This record gives sequence, structure tokens and C-alpha cells, in this order.
Amino acid sequence: MPYFWDEAGYFIPAARDLLLTGSLVPHTTLSNAHPPLVMIWLAFWWKFSAFTPAVTRAAMLVVAAFALLGLWRLARRVAGDSVAIATVLCTALYPVFFAQSSLAHLDMMAAAFTLWGLAMYVEGGTTATVVFLSLAPLAKETAVVTPMALLVWELVCPLLERHNGNAKAAPQSLCISRGRRHALRFCICLGPLLVWFAYHHHRTGFYVGNPEYLRYNLQATITPLRIGLALLIRLWHVFGYLNLFLLTLGAVYAMGRAPLPEPGGGGLRPRIAINVQLVFLVVLAANLLAESVLGGAVLARYMLPVVPLVILVCVSTMRRRLRHWSWWIGFACVAFVVQLLVPPPYRIAPEDTLLYRDYVVLHKLAADKLAEHPNARVLTAWPASDELTRPFLGYVKQPLTVVRVENFSAPEIERAAQAGEDFDSAYLFSTKWEPLHPLFPWLTFGKSVQERFFDYRQDRAPSVAADILGGRVSSYRNRNNEWVAVISIERVENAKLPRVPGLH
Repeated sequence: MPYFWDEAGYFIPAARDLLLTGSLVPHTTLSNAHPPLVMIWLAFWWKFSAFTPAVTRAAMLVVAAFALLGLWRLARRVAGDSVAIATVLCTALYPVFFAQSSLAHLDMMAAAFTLWGLAMYVEGGTTATVVFLSLAPLAKETAVVTPMALLVWELVCPLLERHNGNAKAAPQSLCISRGRRHALRFCICLGPLLVWFAYHHHRTGFYVGNPEYLRYNLQATITPLRIGLALLIRLWHVFGYLNLFLLTLGAVYAMGRAPLPEPGGGGLRPRIAINVQLVFLVVLAANLLAESVLGGAVLARYMLPVVPLVILVCVSTMRRRLRHWSWWIGFACVAFVVQLLVPPPYRIAPEDTLLYRDYVVLHKLAADKLAEHPNARVLTAWPASDELTRPFLGYVKQPLTVVRVENFSAPEIERAAQAGEDFDSAYLFSTKWEPLHPLFPWLTFGKSVQERFFDYRQDRAPSVAADILGGRVSSYRNRNNEWVAVISIERVENAKLPRVPGLH
């Protein structure tokens, strides 16, 4: 399928620039200082295979498989084979992981290296831990939070043990490894990212992206109210989102039951070691806080490096305490598959389920219709403006002429109507997915809060936009409340009377 949203807007153009010019800093799109590892990975596959969406999807599926392999190794090490199998199955079918597994975003590679780094950490592989946790920030800069959290934890943990008088009790040790020297190795993980930022500054004059990117992702987010609201959303993303609450509730219920004996004798079913659980908690808390403070968009995919840890702990808890735990896992997996195919009754990002496919299919149909008039000028907003002007994204064969607006809110539509710009049609689409039948329509954040902190805006209905622009809706399609509309602009030209000799 053609590329979707942020793929089309940044990651694919940036990787294509690298393929064609060898430049790590993109020039056909405005650089936002994302590290280049994912773009290098895609350019490598395109170089030795073909520059097609199918190759891109295959390349990202390899990354997703690598992430699941790392999760398998981590889960098997800390909880055994049966928990590892169930954890990998639940993670693979979890809608956000499944949908992101073939999309050219940064989060899956960051999750893969983070999971492998944690697996090596609990196994005691110092060098491998540093290597994987150094590669993760080169996939996405926010992945540096995990090694920095481990650094702080290893410095604080021995102090906690001494305070509790437990430093010599190895079986109940709070720390996986000890000593300041061991902790300081995590500083190495920061080095590659700093080198990249220095290189980016050398090429562009900016360390962490252009001024607009910095304003949207940092300056506009540092307010206590916004951070608190974002933290609540993040907690929902890691404990309840898209039927994830089934595993969370299962684990909470299991905690009220006594541990079960192992089949065939051999003591009680084991739990994940306390010191490993504390590491998971530290990493989870650090990522929750960082992602609540940083980033203008509060997307569920940003939590992919830590959601598998939550799934692992929930599965392990249920296996330890519930006799029919496998039935609960099976029910959760079925619920994940259903949620992939059936949109939930609350607002989500389309990229979190197969809703993104509806988006892409509809946009391809709209692009085909607009391409029937290659000389027409089309009024639309990003990312459709890129879809219509960049054939390599897979929507059109020849670029069309586009008149850009910021969005399809009432002020932008009215501004376009009054600006006097010449365009022959308008291409509107849903920019914020809304459930057709909300579960609790009265349980929503205030509109002004959403608009202020979370970039929310209401799209004008196509019929209303057509009246404002002086046109008619010539095409409208809707799938699961993802919609596209093409408005034909009706022009009224002055009629000229034939000139009659002698008349003035």
C-alpha cells in the first residue's frame, strides 16, 4: 500500500534522500533531527532490492520480528518458556504492535534494541547491553531514557540496600549489578546520540530540529496541566488501551490468589525476581514521565519499548497464581484481534489498528479521481498535499498542482475562500478520527483543553465546506468513519455580449 501519514511526511522522503544523495540530513523535507538509523536501514534495503512500499514493509517486519525475538529471550530468562510464549503471542497480536510492525516509523526499531538491551542486562552481558542500548537512541532519540534510567537506578539502588540493611542478602538483593563503575557504563550509551546531534548542528545550525519542531515538541508542552493530562493518557496507553486492560485486570485479580504449585511437584510456580521487576518499574516510570513531558503528539506507538514489559509482568503474574491462566491469555489475544478489525468506541490514532488501511485506501481512491484532471489546481492540507505532489509515495503517477491550507477547520476554510487563490477543486479528509458511536460522549476533555494542549481541531463537514468555498461535493467516501471528499469549485465568469457596430 502507499505510505501513511508520518511515513509520507518525513521518514520515507528522508530515507529516499539518503538513498539518492548519501546525505544523512534530508533536504526534500525539513529536518527534525531524528537519528538516521531507521532511514539507513530502509535505504540499504532499497539499494539492494527495489524502491517500493512492499520492500519497505518487509524491511520493517524484519525489525518487528527482531523485537519479538528480544522479548522472547528476555521473558524466557526471567520467567520461563511458557510465560515467554504467551508474552510474545500477546505482544505480536496487540493492535499497536501489529499495526506498527510494517510501518516505516522509528518506534519499532527503538523498541527492538531496548528489549534486547534489557535482555542482555538481566543476563549480565555488559558489552552487549551497552551496544544495544547505544543503538536504540540512534533509532529514536527518546530511547536514551532507558539507559539513563538504569544509570540512576544503579547509583541509587546500593544506597537503598544499605538503608534497609539488606546489602549482604543476595537472594533478596534489590540490585542486579553493583558498583558505581558498573553504573557509569551507561554513559557510553549517550555518546552516539550526542555525536549525531553535533553532526546535525554542523549541517543545519540546529541541534534538535528546526525551531518549529522544537516549539511543538518541547516549548509548547512544558506546563504542569499539560504534563499531568499527558501522564494520564500515557498510563491509559500502557495499562488499558485497545483491550490491554484485560491483561491488567487479570494480573490484578491474580494478585488476590495464592501462588500455585508447579505441575508434577517442585515447589511453587516462580515469579519474576524482585530486582528484575524493580528494573522494569524504573524503566517504565522513566519512559512514562519523559513521554509526558516531551513531544507534542501523545501517540500510543511511543510507548512500544515498555508495553511488552507490562505484558510480560501481567502474564507471569497470572501464570503463577491462576490455574486456567492460559484461557485468560487466549481470551485477551482474541480481543486484540477483534480490536484490530473493529474500531473502539473512543478516539484513537488510525495507525494503532487497521484503521490506517482504510485511510490509505480512501486517499488512493481520491488521488485517482483527482488525477483524471492533471492540470487542475487542488486545495488540500498535509499530508494529502505531499501525496499529490510526490509520486514516489504511491498515490499519483504525475505530480498535481496543490494549494495548501493548514487544516480543514472553519477558520482555515473561510480564509481559503476569502484569499482569492485560484483552485479548481478541494480535497478534504478526516484529520482526527472520531468514533461513530462514542461509549461515553460526556466523558471527554474540554474542547478548549484539547485544542490548547493536544492539537485537536474539528474538521468542517464536506457539505459545509462546499458552501463556504462555492462548490459542490462531487465525491464522498467513508470507511469506519475515515472519510475523503472532493469538492468541485463552480466558477461564475462574466458573460460578454457580442459587439454591434454603432452601439456604445
